[in-house]
Amino acid sequence: MAPRVLIADKLSPAAIDIFKARGVEADVKTGLPKEELLKIIGDYDGLAVRSATKADKDVIAAAKNLKVIGRAGIGVDNVDIPAATAAGIVVMNTPFGNSITTAEHAIAMMFALARQLPQADASTQAGKWEKNRFMGVELYAKTLGLIGAGNIGSIVADRANGLKMKVVAYDPFLSPERAVEIGVEKVELDELLARADIITLHTPLTDKTRNILSRENLAKTKKGVLIVNCARGGLVDEKALRDGLDSGAIGGAAFDVFVEEPAKENVLFGAPNFVATPHLGASTNEAQENVALQVAEQMSDYLLTGAVTNALNSPSVTADEAPKLKPFLALAGKLGAFAGQMVDFGIKAIDIAYEGEISALNVKPLTAAALAGVLRPMLAEVNMVSAPAVAKERGIVLSESRQEDSPVFDSLMRITVTTELGKRAFAGTLIAGAPRVVEVKGMELDAPFLPAMLYVNNLDKPGFIGALGALLGEAGVNIATFNLGRRAAGEDAIALVGVDQAPDEALLAKVQALPHVKEARALVF
Repeated sequence: MAPRVLIADKLSPAAIDIFKARGVEADVKTGLPKEELLKIIGDYDGLAVRSATKADKDVIAAAKNLKVIGRAGIGVDNVDIPAATAAGIVVMNTPFGNSITTAEHAIAMMFALARQLPQADASTQAGKWEKNRFMGVELYAKTLGLIGAGNIGSIVADRANGLKMKVVAYDPFLSPERAVEIGVEKVELDELLARADIITLHTPLTDKTRNILSRENLAKTKKGVLIVNCARGGLVDEKALRDGLDSGAIGGAAFDVFVEEPAKENVLFGAPNFVATPHLGASTNEAQENVALQVAEQMSDYLLTGAVTNALNSPSVTADEAPKLKPFLALAGKLGAFAGQMVDFGIKAIDIAYEGEISALNVKPLTAAALAGVLRPMLAEVNMVSAPAVAKERGIVLSESRQEDSPVFDSLMRITVTTELGKRAFAGTLIAGAPRVVEVKGMELDAPFLPAMLYVNNLDKPGFIGALGALLGEAGVNIATFNLGRRAAGEDAIALVGVDQAPDEALLAKVQALPHVKEARALVF
């Protein structure tokens, strides 16, 4: 029986042709109310969406036969990836199909803002001739500040350099070498805020980037700065931006994305020199065609052959390799996530070493899984397929090494991350088929990966364990596991604590304030 795919959002007709040519039945039913979608989703093997249809936990629970969700585009805010993963549903996106279109829209918004084109158009078509009212600014020789210099940001930089602008960029993953290659000056965020005449955002929405242009950071910008957001709603504090527009501290803003979409109402609407478009970043014929063709090909490949491309929650492996690699893929992803959550500064290099039996396997998907884990805390939409390209475009040097023998374990995997401040290494293995972390900062320990964990680096002094336990008890945080490692008595030590409730910022601050504590972090896996 041929696989069936439900196309729930509008896709190019060429995508439907691809499904049919490959032998996949494709039903087009767009604009379905959630109740209707819940009734029929159980009949399908695949679900193709853009951004309108919400594949939430209810839809996934009702999708008893669903094997794959394909997002024609980059962002997957409308897909509950954890629920899909738990249900064994592969979630794919098409990360590179609309990059040029989105970059061009940001440039267009910048021009519209600098020359007040929407306001001038409305005035002129209303029969006014207010030539002296709309005094714009040249983009030539102005400083453009990029927050995010990945695929789309680098295209914007290229166009801005063509306009003879000075481009500075803040991106923790951008290496100095890659900065030179794309023609930007790498700076810290505070310097960008102080220097930029125009700021444009090109970063995904993560816990670290949410409200990156907060009220506090907006106050650090130049008077009259122009701000463009064609990336994700939630990167800018909209209320604080409105206050800045009203006061004149901010010269203008142009947004294609908003915290709440569809944005029928918004605090920014009606503000002086504010330009809005309804999430048009990817809305060109070329981009729509590209992402539609890609998602149709990827979904067909998976449903017909099991091949996985651009998956956000599943590795790209063949059917023969899958059973052997599956437990090691889990180790690679978790160990990479550990490393990624422990790094706050620009990554220059990542080395992944394989020792023992694991060195004889096809380690390419393991390296990709580890790399995605390292990058994901800052780049939420990165996946195993896109991670190597994302690392390359940021100038991160990736290396692998293999060693047939492992002194202690049958197999050992070690990730060493080099940043501007030095190196950090993390090692893990499988014990009874389950991933374990066995070395951090050169200190041996043996700890499982739990969904919520607390990492503490301290001096090994009497009373620390009791003080930490008391703090967690007072906060109502239950300890599930407690694992320790140290160099020697009285020297550097670490604690990895599995907890039933993730510690909040207030609790972390209290842990950090304990005597002899050097570093405290909350980790999630």
